Amino acid sequence: MRKLRFGVLSTAKIAREKVIPPMQRASRCEVVAIASRDPERGREVAERLGIERVHGSYEALLADPDIDAVYNPLPNHLHVPWTIRAAEAGKHVLCEKPLGITTADVEELIAVRDRTGVTIQEAFMVRTHPQWLRAKALVRSGRIGVLKAIYGHFSYHLADPANIRNVMGWGGGGLLDIGCYPITTSRFVTDDEPRRVAAMIERDPDMEIDRLGSVMLDYPGVQCIFTYGTQLVARQTMQFIGTKARLEVEIPFNAPNDRPCRILIYDGAGLGGVVSETVELATCDQYGIMVDAFAASIQDGTPQPVPLEDSLLNMRVIDAVFRAAERGTWEEP
Repeated sequence: MRKLRFGVLSTAKIAREKVIPPMQRASRCEVVAIASRDPERGREVAERLGIERVHGSYEALLADPDIDAVYNPLPNHLHVPWTIRAAEAGKHVLCEKPLGITTADVEELIAVRDRTGVTIQEAFMVRTHPQWLRAKALVRSGRIGVLKAIYGHFSYHLADPANIRNVMGWGGGGLLDIGCYPITTSRFVTDDEPRRVAAMIERDPDMEIDRLGSVMLDYPGVQCIFTYGTQLVARQTMQFIGTKARLEVEIPFNAPNDRPCRILIYDGAGLGGVVSETVELATCDQYGIMVDAFAASIQDGTPQPVPLEDSLLNMRVIDAVFRAAERGTWEEP
């Protein structure tokens, strides 16, 4: 089987450090080219990562006939325009999250996909990680009883105004960067959509990006509450609380690739502080699993792990969170 040949748009840090190395080790993918508007930078990264071909522009990469698919790790505000250009060039696209900045962005990409016939997918690597597949299976099996509540937290500390995550005009801010993870994983485990959303958001007075948010998602029969922050101590957790036990995904989002991941189950002994069962998942790289699943959907016609319709539903919730915080009301996605 011929591997899916990828070209990478830019030398972005997430591409260099997180995605390209496992993509090169993946069974279904290979990286044949990278593009950089800084030729010297492009050559340096290509040489270090063992990529044979360097293009001096994104346009040149999209015109390369040896490329089947494009990985788009550009800043958020460039996700949609360059994904569209790649699709119109006949390339499949794996685009970093968030796929767009608004619901209208994702709707536009659905129209482009339908018109061009290529596959477009948001790179939510958590959705194919074995720990999340197991967590969902455990919850749905009744291991924790009836799921009634979800609690999540995701934070880091980054106050540099020059960092793209803090540039308002480039789609910066905490909800699009990390708040989207408790949303997609709670939707994934419940296999449902929130009926309404409430939120509080605090914005940085100088950078104007949302730096702190607390969100409530009202699922049918399940209440989800999570906090995200970009100027807090680093912390992440997702907990699923049922009538019999509590399930915690220990490192839910930045899952390590050098040691096993763990799911912890608490039956309530010691006020919930005593682990009654530990589910250990074999060491893996979630980015490699993601790209192979994306390739399989193209090569074998298997279901996409995160089709655009799912990304649209996720973005509707994100939009509702922003509206709820601004208006101080419950909002429907």
